[in-house]
Amino acid sequence: MVATDMKETPACYRADNAADFSYTPDRMTVFEEANRFRREFGIAPAAADDRRIDLLLIDVQRDFCHPEGTLYVGGRGGRGAVDDNRRIAEFIYRNLARLTHIRCTLDSHYNFQIFFPWFWVDPHGEPLAPHTLITVDGRDAKVLVNVDPAGNVLKENVLPNPAMTPWVTDKGYDWLVEQCRFYNHELAAGGRYTLYLWPPHCLVGSPGHTVTGVVDEARTLHSLARSTQSWAEIKGSHNLTENYSVLCPEVLTTWDGGVLAERNVGFYKTLVEADTLIVGGQAASHCVKSTVQDLLEEIRNEDPSLARKVYLLTDCMSSVVVRDQDGAILADFTEPAEQTLDEAAAAGMHLVRSTDPMESWPGM
Repeated sequence: MVATDMKETPACYRADNAADFSYTPDRMTVFEEANRFRREFGIAPAAADDRRIDLLLIDVQRDFCHPEGTLYVGGRGGRGAVDDNRRIAEFIYRNLARLTHIRCTLDSHYNFQIFFPWFWVDPHGEPLAPHTLITVDGRDAKVLVNVDPAGNVLKENVLPNPAMTPWVTDKGYDWLVEQCRFYNHELAAGGRYTLYLWPPHCLVGSPGHTVTGVVDEARTLHSLARSTQSWAEIKGSHNLTENYSVLCPEVLTTWDGGVLAERNVGFYKTLVEADTLIVGGQAASHCVKSTVQDLLEEIRNEDPSLARKVYLLTDCMSSVVVRDQDGAILADFTEPAEQTLDEAAAAGMHLVRSTDPMESWPGM
């Protein structure tokens, strides 16, 4: 590897901005620092790289990355994503001359989607609560029930809110009811997730949808210093399926045999064309987990040896841990995240830390 670690961080960088929900970098200041770095350190355009090293940052958005966000990923320790923000930015600066492309995924939602609580109603027409789940009733496969994270039934015979119908389908309410039943059966058959009702998050146009400031600053400086585009991949805007993974929505078909959604084949090809693919972001238990699982599945189908080009930044991702107002844990998704990392490592992907020199990573 020709490039070496950068020993200097830009003058615009402040580590404490990693915890600031409202921090927005000044673009002209970033541009001036990028020019200075390019001149003083002889940073070449990324198009000249002999080895293409891409960094994939999954959903490093304000709603996930800060306690002020609507779905903060604090991990078990509470500082999770805030500390990840800082480490991601510093990793980019240290490896400014090495990284060819930085690609950010953006979880992108609208008000009326199947995983938001007001999409659903109980038999009295009342909406459901966030941080609860929808699952199939074991006694009657056609009935859906609302349960808490421990599996206790909260409300029976829940249905999609009829008022949602015009916004999510042109096939009428009866079709929508059948699709929601089918959807939950498909989730159960897939074995990855039960339909979780999240608080509203990453709504398109809201402050929480944007890339957290300290990472946005770093990716912008990298783009300008290395004359490479700053890429973003949108996911999650389909009304009737979750889309944790950037590579594939959770359910692809409708109950009557139609196409609901499609795999993101083009983006998969973009990722595996890199000589080295580095992955970090939020949340390790959900969108990172699903993306890594889908990436691994595609790699196994194409060429299992491709797994060796993937490096997972274990100190730049955290898991969802849901707490009540008193701090008691209601749901902890850390274990599934750890299981996925173990599976990825067994398949040949590398578990690394951002603070270790890249040249010390296996295979680098």
